[in-house]
Amino acid sequence: MALPKFKFVIPIAATMSIFLLLATAQFAAPPARAADLSQLAVGTMANFNLSAKPLPVPDIKFQDEQGRERDLAMVAGKVVLINFWATWCGPCRREMRDLDKLQARLGGPAFTVLAVSSDRKGMEVVQKFYRQYKIRHLGAYNDPSSKGQRAFRAFGLPTSVLIDGQGREIGRLVGPAEWSSNGALDLIKAAIANAAQ
Repeated sequence: MALPKFKFVIPIAATMSIFLLLATAQFAAPPARAADLSQLAVGTMANFNLSAKPLPVPDIKFQDEQGRERDLAMVAGKVVLINFWATWCGPCRREMRDLDKLQARLGGPAFTVLAVSSDRKGMEVVQKFYRQYKIRHLGAYNDPSSKGQRAFRAFGLPTSVLIDGQGREIGRLVGPAEWSSNGALDLIKAAIANAAQ
């Protein structure tokens, strides 16, 4: 005696559904992981030294263009590239346009370049430099005492320190760099992506 067909239709449909679910799960993309920044410290970023673990940063003070005292609270929650520089420093002068381009490309709610000058002559020389070299996207900040630079142990100029979204140092580069290069953009984008996870 033949069994009615409908008794086999339901188990076969259920089996196919289970098979499709298992196959989809097997080939689904793995969960996103934080980018390995050490893989990006190559090429134009070969001198970027990644910290073995995120490090606390000092609380530093500096002045804005209006002479107001500012600190790192103004960039809390962002990935920040702090650049210690001075107008009298030749390598610093050469990389400022690249830093300006980096800020223009990636600056916003998740990232900023914080260029802090150590010029003892004050904000006037910084503003003059910005006008002369057409630096349009970077904010102008000055620390004539160089206390912030020393607190960060930035003993050579320029020194750039990369800080994650939790306010911790994740790496630094001593000396000038091509901050508008694809290598630099990839490194900063990865740091921003990691902070978002």
